[in-house]
Amino acid sequence: MSAARTPDDALSAEREYMRRAREDLRRMRDHTLSLKAQGGDHVSTEYLKASLHRRAKALEDDPSLPLFFGRIDRLSSTADDGETFYVGRRHVMDQAGDPVVVDWRADVSRAFYQATRKDPFGLTMRRRFGFADGELTSYEDEHLQDSTEPDKTSEILTEEIERPRVGPMRDIVATIQPDQDDVVRLELDRSVCVQGAPGTGKTAVGLHRAAYLLHTYRNRLARNGVLVIGPNRAFLHYIGQVLPTLGEVDIRQLTMAELVDGVPVRGTDAPESAKLKGDARMAEVIHRTIWSHIGEPADTLLIPRGTRTWRVPVHEARDAIEVLRGRGDGYASGRALLPQRLAHRILLRMEAAGEITDDRTQNAVARSRPMKAYVDALWPALDPVKVIMRLLSDPDALAAAADGILNAEEQQLVLWAKPARGPKSAPWTHADAILVDEARSVIERISGVGHVVLDEAQDLSPMQLRAVGRRSAGASVTVLGDIAQGTTPWATPSWPEALAHLGQQDAHLEVLRKGYRVPATVVEFASRLLPSVAPGVAPPEPVRSNPGMLDLVSAGGTRPGVSATRTGRELLDTLTTTVRDISQRVGSVGVIAADDMIDYIESGLEAAGIAFGRSEDDAPLTLVPATLAKGLEYDHVVVVEPAHIVAAEPHGLRRLYVVLTRAVSSLTVVHAEPLPEPLTAS
Repeated sequence: MSAARTPDDALSAEREYMRRAREDLRRMRDHTLSLKAQGGDHVSTEYLKASLHRRAKALEDDPSLPLFFGRIDRLSSTADDGETFYVGRRHVMDQAGDPVVVDWRADVSRAFYQATRKDPFGLTMRRRFGFADGELTSYEDEHLQDSTEPDKTSEILTEEIERPRVGPMRDIVATIQPDQDDVVRLELDRSVCVQGAPGTGKTAVGLHRAAYLLHTYRNRLARNGVLVIGPNRAFLHYIGQVLPTLGEVDIRQLTMAELVDGVPVRGTDAPESAKLKGDARMAEVIHRTIWSHIGEPADTLLIPRGTRTWRVPVHEARDAIEVLRGRGDGYASGRALLPQRLAHRILLRMEAAGEITDDRTQNAVARSRPMKAYVDALWPALDPVKVIMRLLSDPDALAAAADGILNAEEQQLVLWAKPARGPKSAPWTHADAILVDEARSVIERISGVGHVVLDEAQDLSPMQLRAVGRRSAGASVTVLGDIAQGTTPWATPSWPEALAHLGQQDAHLEVLRKGYRVPATVVEFASRLLPSVAPGVAPPEPVRSNPGMLDLVSAGGTRPGVSATRTGRELLDTLTTTVRDISQRVGSVGVIAADDMIDYIESGLEAAGIAFGRSEDDAPLTLVPATLAKGLEYDHVVVVEPAHIVAAEPHGLRRLYVVLTRAVSSLTVVHAEPLPEPLTAS
């Protein structure tokens, strides 16, 4: 591997090529903006306008990013001098229609990520570019056909991986590794579950897979699109700029709460109640509740028409109901079809009596007032919100539906403390909203999407997983997570169980083992918790050259004769001094503490004159509650009082594992109380 670290003739030529590529991209966008939408009607015209707007948006140039980050020279069967391709974030072509930059998702680009001397994929050379503020600064060449050149780790690749994290998450398109690339490029029909320890890039892999699928299967995904589901808004804000930098602006990003927003959530369940409401048995309770509303026919259906009254006997009405119940089309669908089924029986009798009939006759009978009254009595219309409200408010209704499924103690955990007066005033919780979504899916069809990317999936309950599964029924999913980072009382114990609730039992399980974010010293320290929180999960294998920094800072601790107030003041003084020093380092800083300590720390930082932002801000120094730290990353992390983080929730050790592994370069632990015992083990 040869490296050029200063400007030379080759680097100047590459910079000139970049300048021309930007000009070609500008011309492509100008051409798109010059087009006028002319559809055959108003709707078609508006659709074309929207398409042109999205196309122009995707062609916007970000001057802070290079249009290409790599180049491949490969052998050609048709050209004596071979072929050269520049690999970048999007396709760029010249006025003749020839490629100037090839999209990283194109088939030809795969060799850039996968080629080795053992399997060069037909390449003679791979060139990686270093860049700053969108300008090429250096390059490295790897001659893949030269067996005499020793293998070396790319300095440019290492620098890009270890570049300071400031602001939102950035794409990894220039640094995708072969194991990550294999997951990204799986075909659309394959569902995949990615188990990855902190820093293995699983979130970035999932987002790049979404971008790859949209590029490769755009026609198939044009109608239903791709949906990304994340744990909270702070996380979605953090990852929000990755897809636009890859030219994809139409992917929806939602939290679980936003996915199932059918009721106004005002309350919070106790952990044991939330866990039970998230249990898959609740689906059976809801199904039984809804289908129990169908009555048993007791009277003959009478339909007056003209001078005659036509009849459908009880046994025929019962048969029609049983057939529709057995179809599995949903409660509302069966209710809508029942009048037609019964009307068809009458139509047969009318034809047997010599009357002339057609479809209009059957429809008239199906819409007649006696038919509507008969169907309403046997198969009433249901509102999913009211169904769940009654189930959670009425002990008798719950007991009838949960008989043999939930015991008496469990039923008490599910019930609200006080009956609700109405849907708007009910004390809805997020777990209740999931139950409403389940009821809605039994009553009516819920529309799905072409592909779902589900991040931090280990934290979802079986009922939450079912809600996601409904949106991906008949489609594929990319499931991302880490069993060791499950922090909810209902966290999944294994991926096969989670995939079963999603309806994706055949999904391919991929384990990412190489850690590209968390440095070795931090991995070693945090992994002391793994035997306690996830005995079967191996720690990541750090591949970074920078071992990172680890500092354990004691603030004095609880001592005989020393008041809690003084101890707290010492902790705060130590923390502010530490944060002020660390803020002088290059890169982002995250101060993470238990949720109930945030206000206290905030007042201390303000009193010390230290500026900071919250987890949803793009500030150089950010104050983060421990429960919102998952998925985020900072160059320098300051963890405050680990023992307090552990004591704050039942899965406190797992929460601490998450918090400790947010660091990219350095981890500093400030504590007055003794460290949790697993961390003191060497």
